[in-house]
Order: sequence, then C-alpha cells, then structure tokens
Amino acid sequence: MAQSHVPTYEVRSDIVDNSEAWRILIVEDDERLAELTKEYLESNGLIVNVEENGTRAIERIQTEQPDLVVLDLMLPGEDGLSICRKVRPNYTGPILMLTARTDDLDQVLGLEMGADDYMCKPVRPRVLLARVRALLRRINESGTNVAEAVDANRSGDEPSRLQFNNLVIDRSMREAWLDESSIDLTSAEFDLLWLLASNAGRVLSREEIFTALRGIEYDGQDRSIDVRVSRIRPKIGDDPVHPRRIKTVRSKGYLFVREI
Repeated sequence: MAQSHVPTYEVRSDIVDNSEAWRILIVEDDERLAELTKEYLESNGLIVNVEENGTRAIERIQTEQPDLVVLDLMLPGEDGLSICRKVRPNYTGPILMLTARTDDLDQVLGLEMGADDYMCKPVRPRVLLARVRALLRRINESGTNVAEAVDANRSGDEPSRLQFNNLVIDRSMREAWLDESSIDLTSAEFDLLWLLASNAGRVLSREEIFTALRGIEYDGQDRSIDVRVSRIRPKIGDDPVHPRRIKTVRSKGYLFVREI
C-alpha cells in the first residue's frame, strides 16, 4: 500500500474555472488522500473519478479515455509503472505520476514508460492543480503556442507542418512520420519535438524548453527533458549514441539540425 501523505486542502473559489469540463481519473489506493484530492479538483471545475486498484485502472483508462490520469506509483494489483506501460499504446492523454519516493531512478523510469510529468509526495494541492492545468492546456492549445513561447520574434504565420527530408511533423494533426510511417509519440514527446523542430538551427536551453512546455521555471534538477530527448531520437531515426538530428550542446541545451 502506498505511503499516506494527507495534505491540508483549502478550496480557492477565485481560481475556479467552470469552463473546464475536463475528466480526470485519479488512480490512488489511499482512500482519504484520493477523496480529498477529488474534492479539491472538483471545487476547481474538474470532473474527477477515483480508482484504487491498479488492475482495474488499466481497463478504465483504456475504456473511459479520461482527459488526464493522476497515477500513483505504488498500487495493489499493478504498480504505476506497469499501468503506464500497458495503457500507452491505447491512451494518448497526459499521465501525471505521483511517487512517495524521491529516487531519480523512479522518476526516470516513469518518464520512460510514458508519463508526461511527475510529482513527489506529499503533494501541495495548488501545485498539483497547476500541473494538471498545464498538461490539459497543452491538449487544448494543440501545441499552437509552444514554439511562440520560445521565439516571440518570429514573423509571419506559424506553419502547421514541417518537413526535414524524410521526417514530417504536423502540428494540426499532432502526428509525425518517418519515411511515411507514423511515429508513436506521447503528447509530451510531440510537444518537445515540435518545439525543437520549429526552432531548427537555434540552440534552446533547458530553461527555455522547460518554461515553454511546463509553464514553470526550471529548477536545475529535473531530468524529464533529457529523458524525452533520448526517447525521441531513435523514433525519428536519429542515432542515440552519436545524434545528428537533435544535438546536445554542452552547457547550453539542444539543437535541432535543419539539414543532415
């Protein structure tokens, strides 16, 4: 059973947005924590259901297709990592993973299994709400403002499709193809790929990438960007050991090469 961390929840009516009819599934076996989290998110305009069993959660995620899943790492039946791995082929929505452990390995494994974000317990309610809204906002905007957040000086209309030889990335469809074959990307991976590709030829720092994708400042410790880049490279035909398409620029950030 997961370690119980029950925070104090204060309902903030000033940040309720009833226009958000987003459906959230919380997968958490701590009944009291799950109920308090449910009440807090519902008080802020979200539609929330709870599932405490990991095995049942897999079926519910794939059948109900919630807009976002808040997934605890330690669960009876199936743990969070296993759930994430099993639902990813049939679920494209954001997954926010919660863990009571601060081990970097758990966080990296979660991202590698397809989680879009993670938070360590105990969770501060307002921070959880902010993370949930940031992930949902990415869906709502379909990536429209991701590149603009980094390159405010870009002139003219933002293209909806980019092509680099045999690699095609389409923002309106939120899909990418390599040699005309569809690339299996999570929502977070697509956003990062589009951000880098739409700024091809320019080095983007981790700070710029983190702020553009997450809407919060980079703390200097988060490894999620590096993990996602390492997952994207082989999917777009890049060499993970000696990458040519997405280059790591030491002490600066990442560079998407326009022509290779």
